[in-house]
Amino acid sequence: MISATGQLNGNAACRRGFTLIELILVLTLLAICASLIVPSLSNFVRGRALDSEGRRLLSVTRAAQSRAVSEGMPMLLWMDAGQDAYGVQQEAASAQGDPKAMEFSVDGNVQLAVVDAASGATTLRHMPVIRFLPDGTIDEGSPKTVRLTDSTGAALWLVQARNRMDYEIHGSQQ
Repeated sequence: MISATGQLNGNAACRRGFTLIELILVLTLLAICASLIVPSLSNFVRGRALDSEGRRLLSVTRAAQSRAVSEGMPMLLWMDAGQDAYGVQQEAASAQGDPKAMEFSVDGNVQLAVVDAASGATTLRHMPVIRFLPDGTIDEGSPKTVRLTDSTGAALWLVQARNRMDYEIHGSQQ
């Protein structure tokens, strides 16, 4: 308190901050909360990587199908499970190659696997491919199912639709 003369009264100490004990307690509580939240957050990030990779693979299938229709040439969506990569290119690329070819690497936490490549399936450099024909249909020899699995064992399935005109993402094999 301030006296009539404008000086601090010695009886009432003016408190302007935290004590060291209060500061240590707050930091301890923050550390405990962080240790509980971080594992859940890392699982969330891993799940997002799988979901993101599934959506990207689905987008690439649609881009390849659209390109086959617009250019009037069969397009191949190749999948290299050993290198965890996939890409799109023309079936009959010229000597210079396909200038519009695309190649993608799978996220490090996600693995790619072609589940049901038939024995007479269409291949490119001994890799299974999804072959999109110029009329927008999918070749008979194309894989019906592709599996994406993350490090926790969660999986997404890229499955050929019932109408055999495109692919869909499923959270479980159906």
